[in-house]
Amino acid sequence: MGQHRAGQHARRTPRRRILRPALATACAALAVAAVLAGAHTLTSRATADAPADSALTASADPSTALAPAAAPATPDPDPAAVEATAPAGTASTAAAPAATPTAAVKRGSTTDAPADAESAKVGALFNGPVAAGRHFCTASVVHSPTKNLLLTAAHCLSSSGNVTFAPGYRDGTAPYGSWQVTAVHTTTGWDQHRDEDEDFAILEVAADQGRQIEDVVGAHPLGTGESFTAQVSLFGYPNAGETPLTCVNATSKEDTYQRAIDCPAYTGGTSGGPWISTATGAVIGLIGGYQEGGDTPDTSYSALFDHTITALYATAVAAAG
Repeated sequence: MGQHRAGQHARRTPRRRILRPALATACAALAVAAVLAGAHTLTSRATADAPADSALTASADPSTALAPAAAPATPDPDPAAVEATAPAGTASTAAAPAATPTAAVKRGSTTDAPADAESAKVGALFNGPVAAGRHFCTASVVHSPTKNLLLTAAHCLSSSGNVTFAPGYRDGTAPYGSWQVTAVHTTTGWDQHRDEDEDFAILEVAADQGRQIEDVVGAHPLGTGESFTAQVSLFGYPNAGETPLTCVNATSKEDTYQRAIDCPAYTGGTSGGPWISTATGAVIGLIGGYQEGGDTPDTSYSALFDHTITALYATAVAAAG
């Protein structure tokens, strides 16, 4: 954990808003430490089915020995929805394509997200097969050279276990298939200290019938260094509902490494939901961080996306490639 973050929130008592269910099967943890120049030491964990690598290398591919997740073939959204030209963490968010907020969404109000190319990049995490009432957190596809990475909150899960991801999920159906999570990458600051300033995780998912998830639904580029007062579209799956929610509002500064946003009705299950910049189309936050996302449904928090998540992203790309 970086020295600049130690003790930032020692005065606070985190209160869990998202209740994570126990995973069905315990997994063997693969600890991989990589020291990146000027960044945090990072930790990566994979399933027992993945090969045990002693170090991260560009050629390491933990997913190659895994059977692809069983998922029905589904039509792809408009290819224009796939941002394949803006490597996350390597370019300013200003280079990313702009997102178009739904016209019907009033600033600061929460509505059901429409079933479109934008919401198809966001999905629900399940403890086992996809079924109504089984989802427990939210995740989104983040652009990468390997095209198989998701972004969610670290407090949502500690290992991949029997976790599956259903992009565009609604009303008990998975229109773009079910994708098996094969590895979880988090920071050492989170693993050792549950540092709320590092409450983010990058997940790997197995290919389905030779296709990577980003080829099917597209992805949001990772954005860092954005203003504390950026306007975002917020997505999330409440545990009590079967349709994703969305809200558009400006973010604010909660603390040195925390953002806040006021959007009503973001209850349990929305943790990990992405904050998509309406100016750039990049994901610049996710529900998590302070109080593991917040202890009231009307205000949500996110750990700041800075060099820490950029380093974690680089580690995940190296492991998945």
